[in-house]
Amino acid sequence: MISNERFAGIRAFVQAVEAGNFSRAAQQLGMSPSSVGKAVARLEQRLDVRLFHRTTRSLSLTDEGLAFHDSCLRALRELEQAEAGLAERRSQPAGRLRITVPVLLGRDWVMPVLLQLAAQYPALAIEAQFSNRPVDFAEEGCDLAVRIGLLQDSANLAARQLGVQRLAVCAAPAYLAQHGAPATPDALERHACIAMLRDGRLEAWKFQDLQGKPRDVAITSRLRLGHLEAVRQAALAGHGLAQLPLWLVEKELANGHLQMVLEPYATAGMPLYAAWPASRAMTVRLRLVIDTLRSHVPPGLQANQP
Repeated sequence: MISNERFAGIRAFVQAVEAGNFSRAAQQLGMSPSSVGKAVARLEQRLDVRLFHRTTRSLSLTDEGLAFHDSCLRALRELEQAEAGLAERRSQPAGRLRITVPVLLGRDWVMPVLLQLAAQYPALAIEAQFSNRPVDFAEEGCDLAVRIGLLQDSANLAARQLGVQRLAVCAAPAYLAQHGAPATPDALERHACIAMLRDGRLEAWKFQDLQGKPRDVAITSRLRLGHLEAVRQAALAGHGLAQLPLWLVEKELANGHLQMVLEPYATAGMPLYAAWPASRAMTVRLRLVIDTLRSHVPPGLQANQP
């Protein structure tokens, strides 16, 4: 049997890696920094390896420490799955679920669903990361990801489609009253367009022609903004036309603060998926989150939108 002291050393080691230093790890564990340092030192002595490169300002893992950390994470995940397996017998969601979601979509739609589930199921622990980049499930220990667009690593993933993200070109009524509405995408060159910058690059606007063939339209713009929320605010303030996700502006379209244009040229949109590693079993908590998300898809993301 593994002694409590060995468990304490492993726990202190893993927390120190996650926190980046002994002081922060000590705060998270409710221990003193010296206790964490001694626990890790005893672990190193017992294993007869150096796990950390230590400086006065930071910690970094040695090659042996990196391999041991990966092994510890796998063991801890197996322990969590074992605990969750007991809860499965009661058919009650329990244990920790790690989910990554797009930033704005996660804030506006996913997070309210997760908070509802957290209130309803006290044994369910939720860890949510907000990022627009694809997640490495194995490296980051993630259980579930909400993704927009085609799944590039689909061979290793299981997925369920949650909805469709469509794009809408829209503007404030005051702008359209003064400048008129473009009749075709080519007419955008005569309008003020609010551009989206992604990773420092200007995003082309996406359309399809009347035969359904997709086309990208490069736009010129005086306002080039690196955040969708900023683009939405600029459109509401009357600075010009913007192409935005329909779900992000559906309230403003409904109350008349924005008006949609170029609807015949709107694309079919990009699929929205819940994805998880295909090698992992479907747990009660995973199924609960996916099913609840599917039942709470807002109108602007629903697949049956015209």
